[in-house]
Amino acid sequence: MSDYLIIAGLAVVMCLTLVLPFSVKRVEEELEAFLFVMGLAAVTISGLWSLHLVKEALKEPLAITAAVAIVGWLFKLIRPRLSGWIEALTARLGISWTIFILVTVLGLGSSVFTAIVAAIMLAEIVTLLKLNRDYEIKLTVYACYAIGLGAALTPLGEPLSTIVVAKLKGPPHFADFFYLAKQVGVWIVPGVLLCAALAARGAGSQASDKVGLEEDAQDSNKDILLRALKVYIFVMALIFLGSGLTPLAERYIVLLPTWALYWVNSVSAILDNATLAAAEIAPSMTDRQITFILMGLLVSGGMLIPGNIPNIVSSAKLGIKSREWAKAALPFGGALMLLYFVLMTVFVK
Repeated sequence: MSDYLIIAGLAVVMCLTLVLPFSVKRVEEELEAFLFVMGLAAVTISGLWSLHLVKEALKEPLAITAAVAIVGWLFKLIRPRLSGWIEALTARLGISWTIFILVTVLGLGSSVFTAIVAAIMLAEIVTLLKLNRDYEIKLTVYACYAIGLGAALTPLGEPLSTIVVAKLKGPPHFADFFYLAKQVGVWIVPGVLLCAALAARGAGSQASDKVGLEEDAQDSNKDILLRALKVYIFVMALIFLGSGLTPLAERYIVLLPTWALYWVNSVSAILDNATLAAAEIAPSMTDRQITFILMGLLVSGGMLIPGNIPNIVSSAKLGIKSREWAKAALPFGGALMLLYFVLMTVFVK
């Protein structure tokens, strides 16, 4: 197959991957299967099938899948004690400091116990706090921003970080478990703390006797197992997709200026950021390009519900509507995108 036909075929796969999950409800509902098919198609078109790739696709999802399952079961065990812990913390520190600490722990801790489990914990915490509903929505939004940022610090945190490390573990980056923490940690940690501070702002006056947000249902063992299985298939699909689209990324995306890489990824507000990372990241990129891509994906991913996993999980469990989410998230996300862009343009070399 000629280079032109390969690039054209990969361009079609990439367009389908980005457009159909957003525009076709059945595809959105069966996203893992859809991405798996697109991944197989991309590798076939690019002619990059190998035993090494198959082994990598089978192996790389294991760590994050195990983390989702094990931590999910552990949280189910400690859930009955959570209310008492929050009450004790609130009695000692007050509601504002309690929320600040909880959001910080969820944000930074999500890099270890995964963004999915952190979002489930968040839904339980919001249900227990009994605050004004409008405030609870803002709290959930800021906390999901924190989780979305913090989960990217290790390959355990979320599919995006798993995919990025898998794609860059060879030369010249030789990405290891701590690669992302070293690469973007200096930007992520302050962002998590800022989100926690905004989530806690004004909490003392928000107590309410009325019914606010409530978790829809607690997870059964079957729910936990199915979630872990979906994560495994999702990450495997993205490894195939990312490998298959590498020729397209290296020919065109690598050539884009860093400012364009950053702002183009604002589409992560409506498209899953792990899928975009799989399509865009290439080993031939510089550290500066990778930093701008990652931060563009992570920040814009919090703006709307489809942007990342914690948004999807928390909004579904708490019954937050798309319009409510956008009202709280878009102004903050836009300001944060601009702030990061200015600071990174000056300091990232």
